[in-house]
Amino acid sequence: MTVKRDEFLAWLTTARFLPTTASPGPGDYVEAYERLVEEGHREIISIHMTSSGSGAYQAATVARSMMQEKYPDVKIEVIDTRNVSLCQGWMAIEAARAALAGWNLEAVAAKVRSMIPITRMIQTADTLKYLYMGGRIGKAVHLVGSLLNIKPLISMEDGIIVSLGVARSRQGAYQAMAQKVGEIVGKGKAKIAYVHAGAQEEVEKLKKLVESKVEVVESFIAELSPALAVHTGPGTAGLCFYPIEG
Repeated sequence: MTVKRDEFLAWLTTARFLPTTASPGPGDYVEAYERLVEEGHREIISIHMTSSGSGAYQAATVARSMMQEKYPDVKIEVIDTRNVSLCQGWMAIEAARAALAGWNLEAVAAKVRSMIPITRMIQTADTLKYLYMGGRIGKAVHLVGSLLNIKPLISMEDGIIVSLGVARSRQGAYQAMAQKVGEIVGKGKAKIAYVHAGAQEEVEKLKKLVESKVEVVESFIAELSPALAVHTGPGTAGLCFYPIEG
């Protein structure tokens, strides 16, 4: 890759047309699965972003069928997380931890599936232009064209982008996001990944507000990859979280 992340985000503000993104094809997944088989693995879990916004899940499903013909003794679970970003990431992290702890494939897959309905993404940006241009606007399309100095709050439900409302400022958006997380988590605890696109200082403001309302047992900050930032736009700040018991 010759273009650096910061250079890409700077260029994106001037773009009239968005670059396209593409998911791997079935052959790419077969190659990855075969590498694991060659290493001696006979149980594989393959965790993917929402099938409503990507062809990755479908491609992996085709690859699993191809593998079953060649390696009938290998078990492969392909999971559609119905989410994106570090919501999917949390599921992959917890699956890896469970596998390292010795859980079998069925138990690991059950753990991931139990996280799907409770893992949430909330983010804000200065504009919905990039989601709209990239065709990922989902059920938030009604906000396009009405937002001037208003900050949208965006989430995802069952794999589709949805609107949680708007705020008059970034600080107002962060306060609303922290309030929403507090309502969902309640008196419990949470694991949270804070995500941003060239907005480290902004996401740190969000982190401080959220953690004044919620007991967070594990957290980290990560920058969105260009493949996701192309749809959210520079300046995006948000979080991916899920409540835990105890």
